[in-house]
Amino acid sequence: MGVFEIGNPIESPGRVNAVLTPPLSLDGPPNYGGQKQQNILGRLLNLFKAVTPGSDLAKFQLPPQFNLPKSQLQLFGESVYCCSHDLLSKCAQGKTALERFNAVVAWSISTTRPPVFGKAPYNPILGETHHVSSGNLNVLLEQVSHHPPVTALHATDEAQNVELNWWQNPQSQFYGRSVEATIHGQRELKLLEFNESYEMNCPKLCIRFFPFPTVEWLGNVEIQCRQSGLKATLSYTGKSLFGLRGSSSRIFGRIGHCSPAQDIYELEGNWDGIVTVKDISTGKKSILYDARAVISNLKGPVVEDEEGLEQTESAIVWSEVSQGILEGDWKSARQAKRRVEEEQRNLRKERDSAGVTWSPKHFVRRGDGWDYLHCPRGVPPAPIVVP
Repeated sequence: MGVFEIGNPIESPGRVNAVLTPPLSLDGPPNYGGQKQQNILGRLLNLFKAVTPGSDLAKFQLPPQFNLPKSQLQLFGESVYCCSHDLLSKCAQGKTALERFNAVVAWSISTTRPPVFGKAPYNPILGETHHVSSGNLNVLLEQVSHHPPVTALHATDEAQNVELNWWQNPQSQFYGRSVEATIHGQRELKLLEFNESYEMNCPKLCIRFFPFPTVEWLGNVEIQCRQSGLKATLSYTGKSLFGLRGSSSRIFGRIGHCSPAQDIYELEGNWDGIVTVKDISTGKKSILYDARAVISNLKGPVVEDEEGLEQTESAIVWSEVSQGILEGDWKSARQAKRRVEEEQRNLRKERDSAGVTWSPKHFVRRGDGWDYLHCPRGVPPAPIVVP
C-alpha cells in the first residue's frame, strides 16, 4: 500500500475518504487550502454577541469558517507524535534520575504548540478515535465522553519501554473580552525500565480580543516523579494586560528535590524558542530545550494502510468538513458538519430509546481517570504513520 499526500483525500469506492492536514508548528499557521479571512476579530465578536460573559462554551457550535480542518483528537495527538527530534527516547536514555527528569521536562514543554487566533478544532464525537504511529511510538486516542468532553490517550514505545497514559477535559469560558480554556485531567509518562512514573499537567489557553487580538498559553505546570523525589514547577506567562510589555511565550521555573525541598536548577526562556537551566550551585547555564529543533519542519501523518482505517477515525469522521474548508467551499463544509452532528443526535436518541449505555472501545473508567482497556498489551501499529 502506498503513502498518500497530506491534505489529499484517499480515493476508495464505497468508503469515505480520509483527509489529513499538516500539524501546527513554529513555521507559522499552515496554509489550509489558501483560505483567507478578513476582519476575523470582527467576525468573532459578532459570533459571541449573544453569549453571556461567564458562560461555559462546551455546547457552543462554531461555524466551519472558524474551524481548523482537524479534530481536537488530532490536535492533541500531534503534540505527541509530531516532533522533528525524538525527545521521548531521550527521556528513556538518561543515565541518572536527574538526566531523565530534565529530559521529561523538555519533552513536556515540547507538547506546547503554537495556537492560531480565531481558529479551533472540531469537537470530537463520542467514540471518535485517532490511531497513529511514528517510528516505534504507537499512539491511540478515543473520545470517551461527550458531556463533559473527555479525551483519553494511550501510547507505547516498546523499543524504549516508554508508556503514556493521558486524559483531558477542556473547559472553555467566555469572559467578554477573552476566552479561557482550562485543561483538566492528568498526564502520566512511564519509563518502565527504571520503574519511574512522571505526572504532569498543562497550561491553559487564553484568547484575548482586546486591546490586541492574542492567543497565549498561561498558568502553572507541575511535573513530579515520586520514585526519584524530583519535581519541577513551571510558569507560562504572557504579555501585560494592555499587550505592550512582555513576551507571549515566556516560561520560567525551578527543578529540584521534593523532600527535603532543595532547588537544583533555575529554568527560563521561551517555550517557542530557547529554554535554559542554570545550576544553582555552580551558576553554569545550559540549553534544556530548543523549540526550533523540535517543533519546526514537522512532517504530518499520512495513510499507509487504507484498509486498516476504522470508520471512527477522526480523518474519516470529519473528512467532508475538512475537504470543504480546504477548498473554501463553506456551504459544503456547513452541510457536512450538520450531517455529523445530526447523526450523533440520532444515535443518542436510539440508545436512549433502547436503554443502552454507551461504553468506550479502548478505555475504561478508573476512579477519576481513564485507563487503557487492553493493558498490558501495547498499542498496535497504526494505519496512519508519520514518515
